[in-house]
This record gives sequence, structure tokens and C-alpha cells, in this order.
Amino acid sequence: MRAPMPVSAALLGLLFTLAAGTAPAQKYGGTLQALQTANPPSLSLHDETTFLTGFVMQPVYNNLVYYDPLQGRESLETIIPELAERWQWNAERTRLTFTLRGGVTFHDGRPFTSADAKSTYDIARGASTKRTKLNPRKAWWFNVKDITTNGDRELTFTLKRPQPSLLAMLAAGFSAVYPAHLPPADWRTKAIGTGPFVLKDFKRDQYLLLEKNLGYWVQGRPYLDAIRYHVIPERAARIAAFAQKQVYIEPPADTTRPMMEAYKKAQPALTFQETPRTAYPHVVFNTNKPPFNDARLRQVVSLALDRVAYDKSVFKGGMVQGGINLPPPAGAWGLPASELASLPGYGDIEQSRAEARRIMTELGYSESKPLKVKFLTRTLTFFVDSSVWIASALKPVWIEAELQQEETGVAAGMLARRQYILSFFSAGGHVDDPDVNFYEHYGCGSQRNYSDYCVQEVQALFDRQSEMTDNVERLKLVREIDKRLVTDVARVVFGARINFNAAWPHVKNYVPHQTHYSYGRMQEVWLDQ
Repeated sequence: MRAPMPVSAALLGLLFTLAAGTAPAQKYGGTLQALQTANPPSLSLHDETTFLTGFVMQPVYNNLVYYDPLQGRESLETIIPELAERWQWNAERTRLTFTLRGGVTFHDGRPFTSADAKSTYDIARGASTKRTKLNPRKAWWFNVKDITTNGDRELTFTLKRPQPSLLAMLAAGFSAVYPAHLPPADWRTKAIGTGPFVLKDFKRDQYLLLEKNLGYWVQGRPYLDAIRYHVIPERAARIAAFAQKQVYIEPPADTTRPMMEAYKKAQPALTFQETPRTAYPHVVFNTNKPPFNDARLRQVVSLALDRVAYDKSVFKGGMVQGGINLPPPAGAWGLPASELASLPGYGDIEQSRAEARRIMTELGYSESKPLKVKFLTRTLTFFVDSSVWIASALKPVWIEAELQQEETGVAAGMLARRQYILSFFSAGGHVDDPDVNFYEHYGCGSQRNYSDYCVQEVQALFDRQSEMTDNVERLKLVREIDKRLVTDVARVVFGARINFNAAWPHVKNYVPHQTHYSYGRMQEVWLDQ
């Protein structure tokens, strides 16, 4: 990728304005009233994986580079400078050097330098003794050999081999730069960034309040005076809050088609932006413990679940069937429908369930002697709805799944510690790039590989596609890997959810992306009122 020319903070703000196409109209002031469906498990972007943290914390920070918030499709071509003014690859594409922006300060007044960026990414990749116990994206940085500085304004990543996706991962919403002087042990409870907003107050089960950073390095930003994220878990209460204009936007993952219809009925003036998302609903297994250490039982679960019926029942047609990666046209790397039909679990459901019962009989189970398992799920609405449907769908193949509902932070911790047997989850690539999805969710030893799927042959294929610079050839291999992961039942994947992104029309420049983790900066959002 050709490195961009240096961009001043003032010019960067102007470019954002021109891209929005509304240069004369922006207004300053006001508080954005945003909905949050649950408490963030913590305030640390580097410790958490959920949008519940990402959505509320991205406005506090900056990355070296970031996906343009005004473009809905994320790719290498939509990456813009943030704390880095420009970047440059060497000829072998094994060294990526950033020239950093000067004159930037953290919210506590300390200057931002290359030491802060080095400290952040050394911690993220597990190369620092400062690291906290949680490190969910360590797998992203396995190919980084070293990170070095040259003065306060130059930072270089040295790689073990070429990896074009490194820049894409650095642009992700969870790749924010933290101050080196704040110990990682404090990241979960304190928020000191360089971003457009400053954390003012957080009252659990009530709200999180961010206020405008008056010393923000982008001239003229942000437009808003503040953002208040209201924590409202109950579905009926959320609908009422929208109808009464107590909240203006919903978080980027909760407006399913049924919720959209409920919002429309309550308040016809609301607008909706339809966006297929890289996060996909799926079932994971603890393969380290009986009974799902037996691959045949994992196959039974996959064969039992009718993907089409699941979509119709839970999402009312608000899902796109897919494999491991986001399917086209929203995604650049996923399997098209024509290649999905022949995979196990995507064909005729009655034949699939008959095969599932044959396997269960072979394993000694029957209608009168079912397999009984605990089924972990989060308390979020669509998690519960999905889990109830899955439990019902498993009964015809003689599996009785007893729901165990846990708050988001508890459930995530149980998965990370492998304190579960069977679980429904919704996760995916924080970036629409195979490296993120493959290594994080299916890579040997990854904390986020909740099923602990580990096949060295497949791992070698991950590495092979990762260093390819020919995207046509890379796509062919990526799709073959996708088919293999589906066939191996590393997880049972349903497809990609569609989010309908509810908002009041007076909220401007709020552009949902196809990944719901990397557009929460909010510095371009303004209120037309």
C-alpha cells in the first residue's frame, strides 16, 4: 500500500467535513443520547472483546490509523491517519514504519510519544511483563518480531514474514493507543486517552458520560458537547426510550429485524440503516471435556440446526447465511451461497437430522436416553432468544440443553477459562480480513479459540494465505479454508446477522460499518436541532 502524504490535524478535520458532503451545515453543541444494552464488562479496549466496551470507549482514544468513520465499507483503502501522520513499508514488506503526530497530549496533560505506542502494542502482543491476565487479541500480533522507536515521532513494526493485514488490524477499534504511564492493571477502571471525548462519569446500571475534549488535536472537533450512554437492558424499556426521544441511537449490534419493527410501530419517525455485520451467531463446544471432545457429537449439533429456520424464527429474515467469514457482497472474503449449499448442515434438514440420530444411536443415545448438557448464554435479548431456539432444535436429535444465563462479563470470563460445556455466542472479525478471524477464533493457542480447535495442517494454511499479496489467489485459498472449518465443525455457524441501526434523523454523520467494532470515535457526529 502506498503511504499517504502527511496530513495536518486541521486538514484532517477538513477532509472529514468534505467527505460528509455537508460542509456548511454542521452544528456544534448538544449531548448525544445513546443507548447501551448492558454495562461494559470493563473500560479497557485491550482486555475486552464486546462492543459493549468498544462502543463507549472508542471516543476516548485514538489509534495510529483508523477506518474512515464516514465510509461504511472498511478496507485497506479506507484507512486514514490518526496518531500517525503517514506510514511506509520496506521493499520486502516486513517493516512498517510510522511517522507520528507531534503536539498531541493525553487527557491528563502528558504528551503522546512513540514510547506510548510501543508500550501499548508490546503489551497487546504479550511481549511486556506489564500484561494483565486477559489478552484476547494476542493472536493478532504473532507475526510481529519487534517494535522499535527512533526518537519521539517514529515507530517501526518488524515482522517475521510479510503480512499485509497488519495495517488493517492496527486500524481496528480495539487497537487504541494507551499511555505508557498508566499501568495495565488500571486500564479496566480508568480511561486516559488522546481522543475527542473525556470520561466524566460512569454509574453502573445507569449511564456512562463522556464530555468534549477541549484540547483535542483535530481542529474543530468534536461537534458534540457530550455523549451519554444510557444502560437499558429491558427490551420494552428500550422501545419506550426511543419513542419518547430519550435516546437517539442504538448500539451497533441490537437492532434486529423484530426490534426494528417494534421501533417503527412505537415511533414512525425513526430511521434505519441496514448493515450486514462481521459478527456471526454460532455455537461453541468445550472440546477438552466430555461429551464434545467426541467430534461425532459436534457433527450431530451441526446437523440438527436448520439455519434457514433459525433466521426466520429469531431474526425474521434479518440474517445472511454464511460460513466463517462475512459473505458477499458486504464481505470481501466469505463464501457465496452457491458454495455453502453442499456443506454439512446447510442441506436438507430432515436428511441432516436423520443422519444426526443415526450417529446418536451409534453413540448409545436414544429418545428415552438423551444427552443432557448445560448450555451457557448471555442475558442479552437475542442471545436468550437464540439459545431457546437452539435448545428446542436439539431435542429431535436427543440432546437436552439446559440454559444457563449469565451477564456478559461473567459469560465471557467463563468462555475464556473454558468453564463451560456448550455455549451460544456471537463474535467474529473485528476487521473484515481472514487473518483476524482465522487466528483469533481458530488458531492454535488463541484465548478466543473457545472450542480449542487446533489442526496443524489448517494452521499452515492460515499462514500461507496470510502472506499472500495477490488477493485473487488469496480469496481462493481463504474460501477453501472456510469450507474446511465448517466441515470440521470447529464451531456451528449460522451466518451473518443484519443490523438495522435505529436512529433519530437529527443525528448526522453517524455511519454504521460492516464491522460493528470500528466506527465509534464519534468526532464527526453532530445534532441537527
